Amino acid sequence: MRTEDAIIQPLLRIREVVARGALYGLAAVPLLGVASLFFGDHYDRTTFLGVVGLVAAFTAVVGILIGLLFWFACGGDIRRCRDWHTVTGQAGPVTVAAPVLLRIGVLALVLVPGAFGLYHLVDGAGYDSWLYGD
Repeated sequence: MRTEDAIIQPLLRIREVVARGALYGLAAVPLLGVASLFFGDHYDRTTFLGVVGLVAAFTAVVGILIGLLFWFACGGDIRRCRDWHTVTGQAGPVTVAAPVLLRIGVLALVLVPGAFGLYHLVDGAGYDSWLYGD
């Protein structure tokens, strides 16, 4: 449903944005596991997983904090990316950025334990295992 401003209704709710971000994060963990297999050397594989975990932790903190700050600064006028054409004024892009940053932050928050779990799985694998690497 669209209003006279062409804004898609109902407006986004924080619970839905967080749930979708968590779902994206759960989908990203197996992809990270597959991506780590492209590193043949054991040291390179564990370094990749550790760096992804640290970058995800930093992204989670920044994304969630700034996303929530923008969300509460918008006063309930939260828009989807599809509503970008309805944005007016200098503060308008914040209404679209808030859910995007929050969703990315929650995705990264879910990815952190997945990346470090894969790190420990690869690090603890037997020397002759395919998971260990070369």
